[in-house]
Amino acid sequence: MPPILLSPLVKWSFVALGGAMVVHWVVKEARRINEELDNAKRVRVPIADQEIRPTLRRDPRTGEYRP
Repeated sequence: MPPILLSPLVKWSFVALGGAMVVHWVVKEARRINEELDNAKRVRVPIADQEIRPTLRRDPRTGEYRP
């Protein structure tokens, strides 16, 4: 079988086309993932017992937070 002879210009064109396809796919995936993360950020689960939880205040002597 004879070897396929392509000019260097054609070879580099194929490389550039493949690189552009990979970049396009990566950008699409990044946008999809960011959209999923934004949607997950918007969904907030309310805390049921928020009213009965004590507020932590800093103790000025020790620097620790206490209820």
